[in-house]
Amino acid sequence: MDNDVKPETIPPYIPRDDTVTLIDLCSSDDSDVEEHVAERRYNSVENVKRGTVENELAVVLPPGGFDQSVPPVNLTHTFPADPCNAFSVGSCKQFWKAGDYEGAPGGNWDLSSGGFDHVRVHPKFLHSNATSHKWALGAFAELLDNALDEVATGATYVNVDMLENKKEGNRMLLIEDNGGGMDPEKMRQCMSLGYSAKSKLANTIGQYGNGFKTSTMRLGADVIVFSRCPGKDGKSATQSIGLLSYTFLRSTGKEDIVVPMLDYEKRDLEWSKIVRSSLSDWDKNVKTIIQWSPFSSEEDLLRQFGLMKNCGTRIIIYNLWEDDHGLLELDFDADPHDIQLRGVNRDEKNIKMAAQFPNSRHFLTFKHSLRSYVSILYLRIPPAFRIILRGKDVEHHNVVNDMMQTEQITYRPQYGADTYVKDSNMSAVVVLGFVKDAKHHVDVQGFNVYHKNRLIKPFWRIWNAAGSDGRGVIGVLEANFVEPAHDKQGFERTTVLSRLETRLVQMQKIYWSTNCHKIGYAPRRYKPVNGYSHRDTSPENDPEGSAPSGIKTRASDKFYSGSYPSHHRGNNDVSGKDSSVYLQEELRREKERSKALEDEVNVAREKIEEMSKEQENLIEIFTEERDRRDGEEENLRKKLEEASNTIEELLNKIRKLEDSKGGSSWRR
Repeated sequence: MDNDVKPETIPPYIPRDDTVTLIDLCSSDDSDVEEHVAERRYNSVENVKRGTVENELAVVLPPGGFDQSVPPVNLTHTFPADPCNAFSVGSCKQFWKAGDYEGAPGGNWDLSSGGFDHVRVHPKFLHSNATSHKWALGAFAELLDNALDEVATGATYVNVDMLENKKEGNRMLLIEDNGGGMDPEKMRQCMSLGYSAKSKLANTIGQYGNGFKTSTMRLGADVIVFSRCPGKDGKSATQSIGLLSYTFLRSTGKEDIVVPMLDYEKRDLEWSKIVRSSLSDWDKNVKTIIQWSPFSSEEDLLRQFGLMKNCGTRIIIYNLWEDDHGLLELDFDADPHDIQLRGVNRDEKNIKMAAQFPNSRHFLTFKHSLRSYVSILYLRIPPAFRIILRGKDVEHHNVVNDMMQTEQITYRPQYGADTYVKDSNMSAVVVLGFVKDAKHHVDVQGFNVYHKNRLIKPFWRIWNAAGSDGRGVIGVLEANFVEPAHDKQGFERTTVLSRLETRLVQMQKIYWSTNCHKIGYAPRRYKPVNGYSHRDTSPENDPEGSAPSGIKTRASDKFYSGSYPSHHRGNNDVSGKDSSVYLQEELRREKERSKALEDEVNVAREKIEEMSKEQENLIEIFTEERDRRDGEEENLRKKLEEASNTIEELLNKIRKLEDSKGGSSWRR
């Protein structure tokens, strides 16, 4: 796939001082907007970016005016003098400072609501909503989720790349897929807040109707979306353009979120405009999108559809956020086939260790490398689906392949009043083991917890021992019975999650205590009474599993802390009854010791049987490999003989030809 950015040949568009009509998708219904739409004048894009003030934004009432009973409302705004409101470098190009924006004083709400009480959505909400993503790579994951959901409509790839903004000379992000695209209605749903058509669909990751807005606004201040939808069920093919620009809303002092949009419909072989009100309004939307987007003309906008063929969605995020040093938060230069993060997520020591310990590479690099994170983002990838990052496919990776001495444990949740899934048959298979680099005693540990195929908690560290305990133990599970948070970077804190966490801690402690000596650590005193290998470890089947420490208490230990015979309590006259009680306790104690030893022997016997099976499997594998190699050698020997015979035949033919030529020459 050719993802190179072609140079623009169309000269940049110079905005004129014309009125612009915008579509308000969030404040009120369509009838209110059409009835009470206001026309405002805006400065040129160059003056806005410099924060200069040349003229005011006047409000022009629509023809016919409003009801005379409504008092006149002053909605005149000027550009803010605060450079932050003009989106100046050094103040508001940093994501965590961009929310310092109050906008213009509120006007008369009744004017735009028809007299009804309603909720208004301020542009600042776009920023505060995006702060749910503390980690920028989590925002990428949301956009990839949307693309993966498009597999159901025929998508075969999602492409993430860096583009050059020819208009401004800076860098932009591209996320595109070749799925079914969005028709005008779905495009408006995508741009609306909190709406999700997927919430009732099975096998889809997007559920909350918020991911597109939070993710794009977390990565940059502005996003423009191009989507083409093929015609089906008697409907014509459509293509739509939508602009969600925080820069535009801030710089013009907007009090509500407004989204300029353009729609086209294919009639015969031509694309025709879908005019919802008037051609004048259409032209004003075109001018608004051109003024605040990286494109210089309507032809330049339409050229983007030519890059997606029959259908798909093309998302371009621009005015990317910067760090405190004025550098882009996203690093495109460290690796030409990756997008990395600067700052606290990037640890140079971990990067060096990743080169030394390849089996721990994802643990050490997923926090700053998009390629590393995306490779483990999904437990399973559809066979024909590709994730392309900057021109190179992301290779899917299963962390189980980094483990050795693995064990599987089935965990069944105990359902309670706060459980959101009541399927009693639901369970999770936990695979845990030592990372293959564990013998080097690197501090790598944690559980990768997936929900419906999507990684929610990467390398979740739940056991924080004071010393080296727990090092090297990693695990993988898919827990569909716990509810993810809205940013899909954690789970909602419920009793079900708390029980799961307690059980995972217990699993890790038992596994560590049983196996740590195999990788060079000193043996631990604690030995499990009952092994857990390949058995059900749900809390209801393990009454001791709910202990805070997560470690089972040996039955024999209870007697040392229980009641003692009377002579231990100061009575030197040991009666026959006391002696009998004492003997009974000693007998019970010995039985418990014998039972504990028997259990340990059984565990050891199971381990030996496992090792024997592994040895037999290895022998079988080596035998098969040897047979295969012998077969290949025999085939090669036969081919060599056939080749020798063929060469000999060819040589004989050459000799005959030479002899025949020599005879002919002699006769002449």
